[in-house]
This record gives sequence, C-alpha cells and structure tokens, in this order.
Amino acid sequence: MAGQPKAPFWLAVWAVILGLVGLAAWRAGMFGPRGAADVAPPAPVAGGAPGGAAGGGDGAEGMASEAADTSAPTTVTEYTFTPAEKLPPVKGTSAYKPLEDDTVRFALNVWAGWSPIIYANEGFKAGKVWQTPDGRPFKLELVLIDNPVTMRDAYAAGEVHIGWATLDMVPLFLEGLVDATGKPKDSRVMPRIYQQVDFSNGGDGIVVRDSIKTVRDLVGKKLVLAQNSPSQFFALNMLVAGGVQPGEVDMVYTEDAFQAAAAFNANKELAGCVSWAPDIYNLEKAKGNRMLVTTQTANRLIADVWFARADFAKDHPDKVEAIVRGIFDAMEALKTETARAKVAELMAAGYNIPATDTLAMLGDAHSTNWAENYQFFVNRNNPANFERIWKQAYYLYRRVGAISNPPVPFDQVMDFSVIQKLGKEPRYAETRDEYARALAPKSLSQIRAENEEILTNTVVIHFFPNSADLRKKIVRRVDGKEVEEPYDPAVDLVLDEVGALAQQFGNSRIVVEGHTDGSMKGQVPASMVKDLSRQRAGAVQEALVDRFSFDPNRFAADGLGWDRPADPDQPDNHALNRRVEIKVYSAEKE
Repeated sequence: MAGQPKAPFWLAVWAVILGLVGLAAWRAGMFGPRGAADVAPPAPVAGGAPGGAAGGGDGAEGMASEAADTSAPTTVTEYTFTPAEKLPPVKGTSAYKPLEDDTVRFALNVWAGWSPIIYANEGFKAGKVWQTPDGRPFKLELVLIDNPVTMRDAYAAGEVHIGWATLDMVPLFLEGLVDATGKPKDSRVMPRIYQQVDFSNGGDGIVVRDSIKTVRDLVGKKLVLAQNSPSQFFALNMLVAGGVQPGEVDMVYTEDAFQAAAAFNANKELAGCVSWAPDIYNLEKAKGNRMLVTTQTANRLIADVWFARADFAKDHPDKVEAIVRGIFDAMEALKTETARAKVAELMAAGYNIPATDTLAMLGDAHSTNWAENYQFFVNRNNPANFERIWKQAYYLYRRVGAISNPPVPFDQVMDFSVIQKLGKEPRYAETRDEYARALAPKSLSQIRAENEEILTNTVVIHFFPNSADLRKKIVRRVDGKEVEEPYDPAVDLVLDEVGALAQQFGNSRIVVEGHTDGSMKGQVPASMVKDLSRQRAGAVQEALVDRFSFDPNRFAADGLGWDRPADPDQPDNHALNRRVEIKVYSAEKE
C-alpha cells in the first residue's frame, strides 16, 4: 500500500535490533570477553566474563582495556602434630655439666630483650630460689657470653644448659651439629626452642649515605656488616624483599656489628652499614648519613629465642616449664615504671654499663607475651611465624654459601608443648597480641608525601585480560573434556609471600600499585586502563586484609595503567605487565 514501509526498511530495522541484542549479550559476557576470545593454552576455552567481584574492567562504551593473551599465568590453624613425635630422640647418657647446687646455667648476651629473665631472677647471680610446677626448688645463673661463637662452643661442651640466639642464627649453629645428610651428630646437643622472648623493635638498622634512597640504590655499592649474624639476615631480607640479588651488592664483612659501625664511620667508600643500637642512631646523626630502615619498621623479622640442650630438656622438663612461666610473668610485671627502673639497675650491674643506658635500651626490643608466642609457635597461618622465619633463614644462608648441609626441618627443634600447656590457664590464655600498632587513615598522596619509601616488591599475579579477579576461572580442554581451572593457580602462594612481607614490616605503610599491559595502547582511553589497574591493586589489598586480618588503614591502592612495564626492555610481555607492585613506606616518624 501507498505510504507503507518497503521490505528493505524492515530488513534495516531488524538488523539494528539484532545488533543491539548482540551487543547487549556481548557486553554481558555471553560470547566471552569483550574484544577477545577467552582463551588459555593449550586449547581454546569457553565462556567466562571478564572482571569479577572487584569490578573487572568493564571499560568505556564496551571497549576492552587489554587484548586477548594466550600466556598462562587467615584465620588461625594450629599445627596438628605433637612436638614429642617430631623431635629427634635423645640417645646416650646426658653429657652436660652437672647442676651444682641444682643451678641451671642460662647464657645470654648484652641485649634489652633479656630484661624479663634478668628481672625474674633478680639479677645474674644464682641467688633467687625458683620453683618447678610441682614445688621443687632450683636456681638459675645468668652467664654473659656476648660472642655467639663462644656461646655456641660453651653450649656444645655442656658448660651452659641453655643458649641464646635470634631464630635466624640457629641454622648457622646447626651447621656444625649435623652431618652432610642433615642428621644430628650427637642428639644430646640438638637445641630445643621453647620460647620467643622478643622481637627486635628498633635495635637493628641499616644506615646509608644520603644518596641511597631505597634498597634498590644499594646495587653495585659496598655494604658493611657482621657476617653470619642477625645483621646479615636483616640485610639479606631487605635486599630480597626489594628485588635485589645479594650478589648485586658488595658485602664487606667484619667480626661484629660494632666494628661494622666503626668502619662505616671511617670509610666514605662504604655506602651502607648494618649494625645495632646505639651505634646506628649515632651514625644517623652524622652529616651525609640517613637511616634507611630499622626493626621498628621491619618489626617482626628478628626474633630472640632461648633453647635448651636436648639431654637437659629430657632430664628437666619441669625446670624448662618454670623458666617459661617466670619469663612470661616478668613481662607482665615490667609494664610498670618501678619494675623497669629496677631491671635497668640489674642489667647495668650485669652488663657493666650505666643504668641510664640500659633503661634507654628497653625500647629496642618488644617482649612477646603468651598470646604472641602462641601466634609465633602454634598458628601455622601466621605469616611471620617460627616456621617461615626458619625456612627463610635457611634459604638466604644457603643462597650465600654460609650453609652447605641440608636444612634441618623446623619441627626438629621447635617445641611448643609448654606454650600449649600454659594456654589452658586463663592468666596466659587471656593475654592479647600487644604488638599491633593502629595507624590513622592516610590518603595515597599523604603516604607518598609524608613517609619515606624503603623498597618495592613486584608481585607476580597473572591477571586475566580485562579482569581484576584474583580467582578468575577459565575452561580448558583436557583429554577431550572441558575442565574449569584457576587462571593463576599460584595466587594463594603469592598472597602468602606478600602477607609475610607486610607482617614483617608491621610498622609500615603499604601502597599497592596495579598495572596493565599495553596491548590496547592507542585504541582505548588511558583513563579506562588506569581504572582497571586500580581495581587490580584494590583486589590484592582487599585479599591481604581479609586473609591476614591486617589493619586496612596501613594500605592504599593506586592504578598506573600501562605507563610502567615490568621490564622496559620487554614492553610487550603482556602477561608480565598485568601485575601489582608492593611499595613499603616507613611509618616510624608518625
């Protein structure tokens, strides 16, 4: 009829309608990710919308932020074993020095962390009468042996029944106590570690020249420190966390930390020094020097412990338990100024230094109560627990050749039986972790303007194109069947690694920076790509806070888009560029 639309008109209308329906379905992910087939090697994959819970990068007006890419990419859980089932059996007759007048000899060094045992014993001499849980008396003599090698030899010879160490030092001690297969040469001498007494809280640090701004700036420079000591463990951790290979830094070794400080002060060719208080703070004051980092920021890294000979522990479990109890009770007492003044006097007498100095030293260590010991020994999910520090020490020392024998498993020395037993008593079980510092909220710009960056750690999480979903799943064809699998099955392992870093740097601000690949550069707006990268950073931040119960105020997220490829020499390595970076900023001065 006249005036009625012709057939071509209706064809055009239906084409538009079908196009709009198709576009809607495409944007909803019914045909796979926008702008790309949702594929992964070795075979095509079916379905799966980009993005996820974190927002996923829908993009502007349906455009994809990244092109298709075929490159593959905390709650408390207690240990279930019983220590007695894991610890090496003690063979032979006990070989330690007999307890004269029923006196246990406990070795320690000049360090603030020993203040609880000094206070509990009322000084260094064997004067106070201790009691075992069943009421039997004994005494305790605190033996000052500052040199760790001398202490190790006295311990091995049975001259002292209990030794001191930072946990990272114990694998070094064991190198001489085990054979080439990692088995004990003499089971009687193997250490049994029962208690953590403190975390270093500013007592250890790295002082550098003004030109050194971050850990990365130490590459090709000279760093002076005491070999096979907590200083070396601290330095190696900082380098590895900052993406620096130990071999990229010229290590200059001294006999002890005091000599390292003296060498740094005398030789301007040395770019950095690892030492401890008060030397690090005196060096920091000198013109041209600055503090890079201390254990006030990396405050869950250097853990002081004491250990008993296995034969002594077998013969005197009651005395071991009494010492653990006495140290915990003294920690509680030392919260008063009167007790702190008293222990400063006792330390001054035993260490032969002024009481004003020993009182000032108390701030260099944080005494770890029962709740914190429980987290350290028993909670296998704690990212800064005994097991993780133990394995990290072996990894780092074997890497630099300080240890050649096979690693001794952590459960061959760790004995948390007393910690578990005390957890049944309210006065211990009701204690709380007192080492968590609450930080006020700060914006991203405030963190960068007001705090000093220490290091950058690149996190290799393989994000699916256009997605910020950490747990993105895809469908692969395996043996003729379609199988749903995680795009990056290593996400939890990477989060654990980052969690350990964030926990070790417990007094720090952390910026999570998200990045995208540049596969769509020139085709989509840069602002849209930055949104996706910010979503990736936010997803990692949220996962860390949820998984490890971190204070969310410590974190901030940023998105940098494609502006900074992981490797400038390989800007088209798209799987590598879809990443996040963790930047650690000191919060010591807040």
